[in-house]
Amino acid sequence: MDKPVLDPIKLEILWNGLRSITDETFAALTRSAYSTNIKERRDHSTAIMDRSGRLVVQASQALPIHIASMSGLMACLLRKFGDAINEGDIFVANDPHTAGGTHLPDVNMACPVFADRQLVGFVCNIAHHADIGGIAPGSMAGGMSEIFQEGLRIPVIRLFRKGELQQDIMDLLLLNVRIPEERRGDYFAQIAACRLGSQRLREVLDEYTVGFVLSAFDQIIWRTEQRLRQVIAEAPDGVYRFEDVMDSDGIDTFDIPIRLTLSIKQDTVHFDFSGTAQQTPGNINVTMNATQASACYALKALLDPDVPNNEGILRVVEINAPKGTLLNASFPAPVAARAHTCQRIVDVVFGALAQALPERVVAAANGANTTAVFAGIDPRSGRHYLYLETLGGGIGGRPAKDGKDGVQAHITNTSNLPVEAIEMEYPLLVEEYSLVTDSGGAGEFRGGMGLRRVVRPVDHRCTFNGVGERFKHQPWGLQGGQAGASGRFLIRESNGETRRLDDKPAEVIVSAEQAIIVETPGAGGYGAPRNRSREKIMLDRISGKFSDAYIEEHYRRQPHHE
Repeated sequence: MDKPVLDPIKLEILWNGLRSITDETFAALTRSAYSTNIKERRDHSTAIMDRSGRLVVQASQALPIHIASMSGLMACLLRKFGDAINEGDIFVANDPHTAGGTHLPDVNMACPVFADRQLVGFVCNIAHHADIGGIAPGSMAGGMSEIFQEGLRIPVIRLFRKGELQQDIMDLLLLNVRIPEERRGDYFAQIAACRLGSQRLREVLDEYTVGFVLSAFDQIIWRTEQRLRQVIAEAPDGVYRFEDVMDSDGIDTFDIPIRLTLSIKQDTVHFDFSGTAQQTPGNINVTMNATQASACYALKALLDPDVPNNEGILRVVEINAPKGTLLNASFPAPVAARAHTCQRIVDVVFGALAQALPERVVAAANGANTTAVFAGIDPRSGRHYLYLETLGGGIGGRPAKDGKDGVQAHITNTSNLPVEAIEMEYPLLVEEYSLVTDSGGAGEFRGGMGLRRVVRPVDHRCTFNGVGERFKHQPWGLQGGQAGASGRFLIRESNGETRRLDDKPAEVIVSAEQAIIVETPGAGGYGAPRNRSREKIMLDRISGKFSDAYIEEHYRRQPHHE
């Protein structure tokens, strides 16, 4: 359907103004948060939604997967409260099964903005809280078999009513977590971001008419949709298939298939995940909105990385994921580790599109969101502490470049926590922080390398839990490139010997004489190793990233190009 075109200059100015609001609120949340997961790793997002709940603009540093949680929240909020939304309200929610969330640690907030006594839109944010209660510190451990074990479930409720904090609600939120002072600080950082965003949006509404702003929302979404449809139309029509597997669900299910039939016809894309495994007892399940976010991210990344993240992208994509399966889980399925599965969705989409767009697709990345949680009593203060981090790994080799080493991939763009932040905030010593030797898959353009952290508790005993993926099934290569290395968790004993832990350990006791070793997966290589240049092979050796034995095995036995 054609849309009336607004003055392009005014629209561009307004569009950039809206982007600046989301970027400013993102920065405000970062700087005022208490937990390292937000203030250091930036595991949060901010956005502006229109009054019908459509995403209009997301902060430039926002996480791609958070597009799902925000859109899901708005649908539930509007359905539940309808016209009973007041100026000064702030809504909070996190539940995947009733409130549009994707897992419990991601807490959403939404603040309505009014002008001329009518609802114009919402400023929203989402932040990953380091703990949301449940049976395991960090609320992310493997082994949990139902949503109730994963933490506090928050339906869409008012945290603020007409500008007044509902203290009983806040008390309830804080009573169910392990470090309430930190959670309170993070909640109020989100509240401050809501208030700043609503103030900035009202300033925009003072400068433009409400009618113009509402029309601009429509235009921004419509233009995004048309832009993406145009690039889809340039891709070859066809049906493309690919499948991959998850290592395990952390309980009793292994080698769990994700199957995709991807169809491109003119300017539309259809993702059919029929044949994917049923939802699992363990917590790697995914809700439909997270599947949608992952598929949309993969499409955007390959076709038009600069297209804005908003409702227009969602309109272009059709998805079939049968209810009750791994990618469209039903209540009371546990979903805490859903990011690992989302990463595999991206790999599967990339694998399918490699057949249609071989010059654009990269080899498989580390395919995980390797999670490590340390918790205990800080001997310096006698108070509880909890350190949660999801560590990066390799990004796959590309058609013209090597993959990236030790970074977050695809649906999350959080940073790796600096050693200084860990040792300053927690009674932990980081004995090693390095790249995993030989972990990048060989190829004309090698895969990226995994990370290695060795962490030891100082003068106390703590617990460790974690979730790993691609710890069994290696990240695949493309166009003759070889697979990257798998990851693993180990514990080093006091005598220096190491033993491997489960890939999704629920609780490991770690003494002051022991240390946990986390090694994240590398990534697949791109192109035949025999085509790698002598100069690049020499740099591989000089850098120390690859051993002589690895280079001999993968490159020296075959002639290669200068």
